[in-house]
Amino acid sequence: MIDPTARDKHLVESTISSELVYQGVFLRVKHDVVRLPNGKTATREHIVHPGAVVIIPLLDNGEVLLERQYRYPLGQVFIEFPAGKLDAGEAPLDCGKRELLEETGYTAREWAYAGQMHIAIAYTNEVIHIYFAKGLTKGERKLDEEEFLDVFAAEPAQVLGWSRDGSITDSKTLTCALWLQNYLSGNWPLDWTVVA
Repeated sequence: MIDPTARDKHLVESTISSELVYQGVFLRVKHDVVRLPNGKTATREHIVHPGAVVIIPLLDNGEVLLERQYRYPLGQVFIEFPAGKLDAGEAPLDCGKRELLEETGYTAREWAYAGQMHIAIAYTNEVIHIYFAKGLTKGERKLDEEEFLDVFAAEPAQVLGWSRDGSITDSKTLTCALWLQNYLSGNWPLDWTVVA
């Protein structure tokens, strides 16, 4: 078997220096100088992100839970699957359970890890962990005081249609729509775990 580290050595950039240019509440911006594979130098500006989780909540009637939320950087309301950032030291599954309850009011009896995605590889290290949740029980939402969103249910076919016609443009939700389609068709099976 080929060692991927050795195979990709001719592509790797190495850090010469790194400067923190901005420290926000949870985002940091860095300006690095790197050595390129050809020996020359270049600069790399990137955002350091704590990571996040997105949940695909499956209702017993075959529908999925979605949200409508205003996103300030683009100045519009987006259709999204429930999601949220990891707190310091928090395990992704714990984050998923917390975010599902906070944003939708639901808890789930079973969870399945689908994988991870990197949302914008050219300028951030953000990783989003993708979970499915089923066996949902409705409770009371616990939104953060700065959080405003609507929760609604939709058929998977609607989610796919909205992904096709541009009603859904959020990248994590588009990735989850792909996962949802392949899971429901039986092409991408999941290992489900009962979670207390």
